[in-house]
Amino acid sequence: MSRLQADAPADLWVPVTGSLGLRGRRHRKAAIRMLLTQGRGAGATPRPGGGVFAWVLSQATPLLMRRADGRVLVWVWKSDPELLVVMAQLQQATPQLRTARAMMPMEYDDTEAFPNPHLGVGEKLAMPLPKEPAAPPFATYTWDTGAHFVTLTAVSSDRERFGTVLRPVDDIARTLRVVDDLNVGEAPTVLRLGPA
Repeated sequence: MSRLQADAPADLWVPVTGSLGLRGRRHRKAAIRMLLTQGRGAGATPRPGGGVFAWVLSQATPLLMRRADGRVLVWVWKSDPELLVVMAQLQQATPQLRTARAMMPMEYDDTEAFPNPHLGVGEKLAMPLPKEPAAPPFATYTWDTGAHFVTLTAVSSDRERFGTVLRPVDDIARTLRVVDDLNVGEAPTVLRLGPA
């Protein structure tokens, strides 16, 4: 089973993925609110009951994350949870997903090479000023491992401060890696050595 790991310094980031119950509730709600805003467009009119939906989703998120079994990791900026949320995903590289990526709008072609010591060279797309004035600034990092797409997306609520927090996002992106859980006897050609 493949899953994601990354090293996010505890003095800068709060992990949303492993928070349960009341612990981390404020950070979960901030992350969900920002991700929902990006998903429907920041200029959209909030729907009636939207706050209740975000609350219900914040309560269900830990269980959904646990069911994702390491294929989704989420962090928020510790000093200001409303400023920045980062989400990493591991998706199987299906033909449909490859087709969807090939059909992305032209502005998504403006990427730069981004090296990761574990995943190789991927792509980074930073959109500090999206075309829609109300859309939140974001950055997306993508690696194609052949069998999977590894994607890390950072969404901010503040266009002016987005550039000041992008370097710590780069740092997380450089530590992102895919790990496999192997059971003893499952792969007889693999020799596992303990730490020296």
